[in-house]
Amino acid sequence: MLALRRSGVSSIELFQKQQAIPVTGRLDEATKERLLPYLLGYETVTLRPGDSFWTLSREYGSTLEAISAANPTLDPRNLQVGTKVTVPLGFPLVPTDVPMTSRLSRLILRGLEARYPFLERRVLTVTAFGRPMEMVQIGTGPRKAIYSASHHANEWITTTVLLAFLEDYAKAVAQGRRIGGYDARELAKTTTLYMVPMVDPDGVDLVTGAISPKNPQYEYARRLGARYPEIPFPSGWKANLLGVDLNLNYPALWEEAKKIKYAQGYNRPGPRDFVGDAPLDQRESKALWELTRKLNPELVLAYHSQGRVIYWKFQDLFVPGARELGETFSARSGYALEDTPYSSSFAGYKDWFIQDFRRPGYTIEVGEGENPLPLSQFPRIYSNNLGILTTGLAQ
Repeated sequence: MLALRRSGVSSIELFQKQQAIPVTGRLDEATKERLLPYLLGYETVTLRPGDSFWTLSREYGSTLEAISAANPTLDPRNLQVGTKVTVPLGFPLVPTDVPMTSRLSRLILRGLEARYPFLERRVLTVTAFGRPMEMVQIGTGPRKAIYSASHHANEWITTTVLLAFLEDYAKAVAQGRRIGGYDARELAKTTTLYMVPMVDPDGVDLVTGAISPKNPQYEYARRLGARYPEIPFPSGWKANLLGVDLNLNYPALWEEAKKIKYAQGYNRPGPRDFVGDAPLDQRESKALWELTRKLNPELVLAYHSQGRVIYWKFQDLFVPGARELGETFSARSGYALEDTPYSSSFAGYKDWFIQDFRRPGYTIEVGEGENPLPLSQFPRIYSNNLGILTTGLAQ
């Protein structure tokens, strides 16, 4: 229905009439096929006699800049009939007013890759329930940074934050503009960004309703959740669908995390705080661990919610420049720079990164209130974090 809103129609029936397909009033396969360009944000057009980038921009509500960026190998002064052209549609691709799902995230990444071919996308792993965990790369610089989000299922708003930044950043690179006070093309020449926008696609789909109560996966999770009746289901779900908290599954004093969480009663798979049976025994955490080891990045940012706070330390390990960069992040965002609370200070992704790489790693807790945060907070969250996201690339 997001696509119907974007296309400016009020009902499935009207959309079907406009598209000259059978009017069934249902979201059937023919309708889904015609809706897909509105979700991907582009049409693939075969050039006809008289077509030009200008005529296509008028016909599809696009711009010359957008079409040129999406087709860098085509000479607009020498277009050949029969050539296929990617035509971005005239709206931002990342919706900030609907809950995020794994499928929506995948469609957005596909659409952004089409609009900005300098992006590179690949699947890091597939979850136990068949959902891909994806990464997208932007930039060519020698310095490397990894930004990740939705380590916890009910913190899915962080995926929207990263995807919105990716779209704004890619557009600024394509158009030679500034973002967050920096020249976007210079950032891309300085730093290669590897973004993992949804670490826990199974859990996110459970929380945001993409997994129907009729789906056996929902019933499986509900049974795990019944072990902890005080935790609301599914809104209180933080874990992956196997009931393991992915941000307690890294080899950074994992045994200490296990001791703490078991003492709190989280000693078996459930909605939150179960550390797993061993470090990296989950596909998602192992995939991010492997990516980080392979890339050897200078910086990692792990996005979570909530609290408007930045955590920057692991134990008493000294990381050159970490406090100073954290203070810059704090100044640009208005978030407090703090030590991680003891009960949450083990076995996390940034904990392991600091431990093994001795480089700056941060957990950014966005927003305020109870997870999942309402999308009404998104504008403020994005405004607060744009400075962090761009400064992280500029260092």
